[in-house]
Amino acid sequence: MTKEPPAHKPVRVFLVDDHPLVRQGLAQVVNSEEGLTVCGEAEDAREALKAVSTLKPDLVIVDISLRGNNGLDLIKNVKALEPDMPILVFSMHDECVYAQRALRAGARAYVMKQESAEKILLAIRRIMGGEIYVSNRVADQVLHQLVNGTTSSTDSSPVDRLTDRELEVIQFIGRGLSTREIAGRLNLSVKTIESHRAHVKEKLSLRSATELVQFAVQWVEQETNRT
Repeated sequence: MTKEPPAHKPVRVFLVDDHPLVRQGLAQVVNSEEGLTVCGEAEDAREALKAVSTLKPDLVIVDISLRGNNGLDLIKNVKALEPDMPILVFSMHDECVYAQRALRAGARAYVMKQESAEKILLAIRRIMGGEIYVSNRVADQVLHQLVNGTTSSTDSSPVDRLTDRELEVIQFIGRGLSTREIAGRLNLSVKTIESHRAHVKEKLSLRSATELVQFAVQWVEQETNRT
């Protein structure tokens, strides 16, 4: 009697996002695809890092904006723990600078949250095959820099001196959000956001809140036009 060929094990995907509905939606997309299965979820970086070290998934999907920590820091920590781990960033940020920072941190894919389920699955297939995938909106510039080894467009900009969290804050300021609204988006206290604003002003040599807002608006417009 001929033996049946061994069944291929499904790709085990771990999800990291601080919004339960987002995780639920991602889980539905992943579990609906043959050959993929969600093996676990986490809502913050600390929980995620612990689970990844225990579960040993084949792929991690990470949101950049996480409660109490930054997704980019989580990417670096996961890569330190599991250097060969494929990581897909699932982000609301469409500015090219975020994709650049995510890829430099060790991610292999950058997909925006408004993308279709098909694009998410395509990104998973690509990075599991050893490729890099970014959303079309940021693909041209990012891939050009990766192929040619050129520096980031922000390397000579004052913005490059900002931390990843400060970059998020200035992005939200540029989109018109108040300090309280930014705190809500990032699950941080108003006091923490005020501290980030002060650091941004100092690093960018801005003298007032008005100058900070003006700079942020101009920067967001430039990044949007660039992509």
